[in-house]
Amino acid sequence: MTGEEAGEELKSFAAEVGDDGPVAVVGGRTQWEIGGRCPEETRLVRAPAGVRDFDPADMTIRVGAGTPVEELDAALAEAGQRANLPVLPGATVGGVLAVGRDDLHALGRGRLRDALLEVVYVGDTGRLVTAGGPTVKNVSGFDLCRLLVGSLGTLGLLGEVILRTWPRPAAQQWLAGSCDPVDLRRSLYWPSSILWDGEMTWVHLEGHDSDVESEAELARSLGCEPTDGPPPLPAYRVPTGALEAGQSTGSYLVQVGTGMAYVSEPRPNPDADPAVVTLHKRLKSEFDPRGRLNPGRDPLAAG
Repeated sequence: MTGEEAGEELKSFAAEVGDDGPVAVVGGRTQWEIGGRCPEETRLVRAPAGVRDFDPADMTIRVGAGTPVEELDAALAEAGQRANLPVLPGATVGGVLAVGRDDLHALGRGRLRDALLEVVYVGDTGRLVTAGGPTVKNVSGFDLCRLLVGSLGTLGLLGEVILRTWPRPAAQQWLAGSCDPVDLRRSLYWPSSILWDGEMTWVHLEGHDSDVESEAELARSLGCEPTDGPPPLPAYRVPTGALEAGQSTGSYLVQVGTGMAYVSEPRPNPDADPAVVTLHKRLKSEFDPRGRLNPGRDPLAAG
């Protein structure tokens, strides 16, 4: 697709969003009710899809926000690269960014928000806005891209993004055992993921063959053995603060070092700091004073 064609798609997307009435972007609906439901009268639109530009040497890729994450991952795999987005079947790039939930490997690969370099979004008046830039060091002052990640589309509707990419590792290995997750994190150089269910610990290693081999040997000395993969993830994702005494029921799996956990039964998130609530309200009033973008959604309730 040429730059001109992509630009026309974005203009059509902005025109469809328009300047009146409640409106939301619909993607794969894989995380559709996180943070609340949109009212039935909300008009639904779809963001442009497809890979716009990809030069492996630049380690960046430009895609429409409606692009399936699996399609993005397949395009990058051909060049031996990946993006730091969870590859959820059916999910779209814009949807994953709007929800803002990190990959299972966030401990080693970094946060989802670090992958977004530039975004073109539609604001509450139907106007296209560009934030960020096509290079890694692209921001001086406030980083609007990071603000949009996890905002559930309540501040702007994502149309097109430029993502940072990374090389795919030459080797990777899961190990598990009754080893102490704190000891593992202190001893290993750069594990991509450590999971703990209160008794068992799982750790994922990735990188060059020799590095993974030496790190796996160290993990074995601490009580872990090679395994096929992580355990099944419980259905709900919550901050680890929700596991405090009196709230902890059912099974859980802590994503060590990230402040998040997976739990088998829904439980309330800890109350947000009043200052954070006030800040969210101020941002909403600045970006969407009429409350027309993804109404009914609350990022603070998403966990």
